[in-house]
Amino acid sequence: MTLGRQLRRPDLSTIGARWCEAALPEGSVYRFLARERARLFPPELFADLFEPTGRRSVPPSILAVVMVLQRLEGLSDREAADRFAFDVRWRYAAGVADAVAGEETASFAHTVLVDLRARLRRSQDPDRVFRVTCQLARQVGLVGVRRVLDSAPLEDAVTTQDTVTMVRGAIRGLLRVCPPPLAAKVRALLQRDDAYAAPGKPACDWTDRAAREELVDALVRDAYRAHYALRGERLDPRVAEAAALLATVTGQDIEETDDGRFRIFEGTTPDRVISTVDPQARHGHKTAAHGFDGYKAHVAVDPDSEVICAAEVSPATSGDAVVAPTLLGDLAPGEGDQAAQAVVYGDSAYGTGAHLAWLDQQRLTPMVKTQVPTAPGGRFAKDQFRIDLAAGTVTCPARVTATISPARQRDLAWLADYRATRPKVERKLAHLLRRRHGGRRARMRGLVRVAQDFRLLAAAVNVARFATLRLRSTSTGWQLQPA
Repeated sequence: MTLGRQLRRPDLSTIGARWCEAALPEGSVYRFLARERARLFPPELFADLFEPTGRRSVPPSILAVVMVLQRLEGLSDREAADRFAFDVRWRYAAGVADAVAGEETASFAHTVLVDLRARLRRSQDPDRVFRVTCQLARQVGLVGVRRVLDSAPLEDAVTTQDTVTMVRGAIRGLLRVCPPPLAAKVRALLQRDDAYAAPGKPACDWTDRAAREELVDALVRDAYRAHYALRGERLDPRVAEAAALLATVTGQDIEETDDGRFRIFEGTTPDRVISTVDPQARHGHKTAAHGFDGYKAHVAVDPDSEVICAAEVSPATSGDAVVAPTLLGDLAPGEGDQAAQAVVYGDSAYGTGAHLAWLDQQRLTPMVKTQVPTAPGGRFAKDQFRIDLAAGTVTCPARVTATISPARQRDLAWLADYRATRPKVERKLAHLLRRRHGGRRARMRGLVRVAQDFRLLAAAVNVARFATLRLRSTSTGWQLQPA
C-alpha cells in the first residue's frame, strides 16, 4: 500500500465548509484542525509507513485528524468512522466537508484506523503525532522550564482472573500457539479429563473444598506436564512466550504441601500477573484504600500553558518517582540551553530519597513534598536520631553528624507557590481521563499499545489546547492570536 494524498478540488462547492466557519466558535478544535492540519500533519510525516508503489491508502493526514478527534470525544473505531462519514464538523476539520459519495475521502472502514496504528507501532517513531505537538509548543514558546508531575490509574480492558482460570487459560494458550506436531505431543501428556478447548473455568463443585483442592492439584500437574513436553524442543517466539506465561501463573500462586500435593497459598505475590489475556496488567494502589487493576498513566505538564510535555504508561505496581526521570528528559543537562533554573513540582509520591538525589544531580529545583519518615526492613526509626536544633545538626545511630537542611515546606512562600501550581496537573489529568472509554479504562491490551494510545490522547488534548490559545500559522511562523 502506498501513501494516499488528499485531493485538491477548488472547483467543488464549499457549502459545508462555509457553514462550519460561520457556526463554529473561534477557539473550536474543528476550526483549528481545518486551518492548520496541513502544517501539523503533512503527508511527509507518514511517508515512511507506506511502500513506494501499490494501492493508495486513505490520506494519513485525514486519518490523523480523525484519530485526534476520536481520542478527544472518547469514541471506538467504528464510532469514529461513522462520525467522519456523517458529521460535517469532522469532515470540515479533515478538509473534505463537501466530498461527494463515492470519492475515496467520503468514508472508510474502521479497520483503516487499526491498520494505521499498527503501522505506527512498527515504525521507528510510533508517537510522532504527540511529538509534533510537543515540538510545536516549544517552537512557539509555550513550554518553559517548570514541570508539574502526576499519575492516574488506567483500568485494564480485560477481566481480572482467578488462579484456576489463569492456569487453565495458560495451558489453552500454549496449545493454541504450538505447531500441530508439538501440540499433539503436549496433549499426549495431559491427564485431566479436559480438552482445553472452551474458555472459562472448568466444571467443579465449588462448594466442596476437597473437589476444589483436587482440581487445583490436577491443573498444576497438567501445567508441569505441558512444560515437560517442551524439553529439548526449539521454540519459536510465540510458543516461548506462552510457555513463560504458563510458568509464571503456575508458580506465582501455588505451593507444594508436605504430602506432595499442590495448592493455592495464602497471600499475594509481588508483581503478580492478574490475567492471561493481558499478562502485563498488574494490581496497583493509588492510595492505601484505593486499588485498581491495569496500568498507571504519568504526565509532565507545563503549568503556565498547561501543555502536556511528556506522557508515559507503566505497570500499576510502578512507583511514581521511578518513572519521573523519563518524564523530565527534556530538562536534563544537554537537552537544551536553560536560561533559568528548571523547577519540578510533585506530591509526596515523588519525594523519595532516590528521586530527590536524582533531581539534585540533574540540577533541577524540587518543589516536591518529602515523604513521611518510615522505618521498614529493620532500618532505624527517626527517634533513634539525635537532633540539635540550636546547632542545626542531626546525628545518626552510627554517630555521623550532618547539617539539617531548611524545612522549605513550612515556608509560606514555598507553600503558596506549591498550592498555586500543583493543582494544574490534576485538572489536566481530569481533561485526559474524563471519558471512561479510552480515558479511565484503557482501550487496548498490552503495555506498548496502551502507552501508544495514551500518548495519542495527550496529543489530542494538546491540539485542543492550541485551539483554545488561538494558535495560528502565518507566513512568518506560528503566532498566538489575542482573544
